Amino acid sequence: MFAGLAVSQSEITNFTQVTVDDVSRFYGRRRALSHVRLTCVAGEVVGLLGPNGAGKSTLLWVLSTLAEPSTGEVRYGHRTARQGGADLRSQIGFLSHELQLYPELTARENLEFFASLYGLDDPGTRAIDALGSAGLSDRADDVVEGFSRGMRQRLGLERALLHGPRLVLLDEPFSGLDEASCGALVTRLGELRARGQIVVLATHDLDVVDGLLDRAVLLQTGRLTELGGEGALPDRYRSAVVGGEGRLRGTESKL
Repeated sequence: MFAGLAVSQSEITNFTQVTVDDVSRFYGRRRALSHVRLTCVAGEVVGLLGPNGAGKSTLLWVLSTLAEPSTGEVRYGHRTARQGGADLRSQIGFLSHELQLYPELTARENLEFFASLYGLDDPGTRAIDALGSAGLSDRADDVVEGFSRGMRQRLGLERALLHGPRLVLLDEPFSGLDEASCGALVTRLGELRARGQIVVLATHDLDVVDGLLDRAVLLQTGRLTELGGEGALPDRYRSAVVGGEGRLRGTESKL
């Protein structure tokens, strides 16, 4: 019996694919997502593109299990969020617009707090390692309130990665960053891909992520399409959006 339970838990925490299967999400009468289908696999970075209000953040919240689909389901491997429970949620890292950092605490204190919250062994060592990954070792004992936007963003990302999640979700991670900070973040996300993690990010910074993304999909008025074609990502994005009011060139994605 116990061996069976161990296998079940391993299946939950070691998923290598996330499948969004015909997901719609309503807020009252407003449809934020409409019959979305998407599959993301280990070792790839998938970009969610589209204008403000297109449904990108809603899809990330659904993927994070913080919001439930109104219809359809999301499977992590072969398990839904409800079936996977806390074990599944422990394998998801989410960096939203709110970086979930305490400005009155130091960088080290923030990371130690979240490492403890995740139930990790030796929070102090975890914090030191994360500060090194963020390039903030020399600012470990400075309060976060005095950090630049780029420094807070790097620290927030490492907060989301402390527990080694299989699925990493990022909402506009390049917003407000200078060129150097963008470059550092692109490098870090490439490292996550090389480790076999699944990375899904929503972004408007097409020039920055061109070359990073393995695949790009376009959300508009809650509908998802694959952004195919050749050439630079900004050009492909512009050519995919027709009329500026939601009509798309292409067919609904069955990725």
